Amino acid sequence: MKILDKLFGRYHDESVIEYTLVNESGMSVSVLNYGCIITKIMVPDRNGKIENVVLGFDQIEDYIDLAPYFGSVCGRVAGRISHSQFELDGEVYQLTPNEGSNHLHGGKKGFNSVIWETESIETENAVGLKFFYRSIDGEEGYPGNLDTTIVYLLNNQNELSISYEAVTDKKTIVNLTNHSYFNLSGNIKRDCSEHILQLESDRFLELGSDLIPTGKLIDSTNTPFDFKHGRLLKSGIKSDHPQNVLAGNGYDHPLIFAKKGENTVALSEKESGRTLLVTTDQPCVVLYTANQLEGPYSISGVRARNYLGVCLETQGLPDAINQPDFPTIVLNPEEVYRTTTKYRFFSNTIGV
Repeated sequence: MKILDKLFGRYHDESVIEYTLVNESGMSVSVLNYGCIITKIMVPDRNGKIENVVLGFDQIEDYIDLAPYFGSVCGRVAGRISHSQFELDGEVYQLTPNEGSNHLHGGKKGFNSVIWETESIETENAVGLKFFYRSIDGEEGYPGNLDTTIVYLLNNQNELSISYEAVTDKKTIVNLTNHSYFNLSGNIKRDCSEHILQLESDRFLELGSDLIPTGKLIDSTNTPFDFKHGRLLKSGIKSDHPQNVLAGNGYDHPLIFAKKGENTVALSEKESGRTLLVTTDQPCVVLYTANQLEGPYSISGVRARNYLGVCLETQGLPDAINQPDFPTIVLNPEEVYRTTTKYRFFSNTIGV
């Protein structure tokens, strides 16, 4: 196992380094110190052909200018915050709006667009990277100095784990995730409509016209949001369900896990034979089928279009700070925010 590094570009006169974690099983993961961005995940298909299974760019300027959050860590708070504001202990905090009047994925200077301090990790069974960033009191409108540490660790079982930890010196809110767009066909040979998703979830959050949860949980049984027995993503993309149509013909929805504790999401693509198992301790996964990806640019030589990838954003419930019935995302000074999500790749398929 080894760690390689190379200069990827410059950002505000700082070096952007691409680190590549390599295991002994034919898998590698490339990550930037800018935004903790995963640029590539190289894994074999059923025939042993190693290809990239995430969307990414080849130069730093595209990550800065186009900003579809490819592979990045989103924070301080992932997802949308209604009207870019929230209240804590009677004080109203105004955040930076960056999607109309709403605040998305941490704002204009979110965790996806800063340089992180980086430290290599090498053990007998894994290689990895430890990233650190201090978000100062008032950054993007958030209270408290927040010290965040994120660890990416790759082992020989083709498993990448991402561990998040944060502490604050003032009561604040935190909800972190990774925003990788997966495409298991390899090197974007096909879109994600034929991917099969399976997870134990019986409810999802209803979205309003601004894609922010209304607070209502909807029973997913016998709907395009029922993934208990495996479902092709195209069934939601082509669905006339009002929530699929509202999201831009597809998914952009928080799926609530049926049980508390550790849960697993399975994503597979039959033609390549690849399967991804995502295991998390978070209460939900936001399923996004890249319904708004189309644009006048290319991704590794492929013209950007909708449905080229699928995001599985494990996190606390979006806009939880403005929904009193949702599990809290408040972090107190005496507490430690701590969560882990693991991504393990196989060369087989799950049934539909």
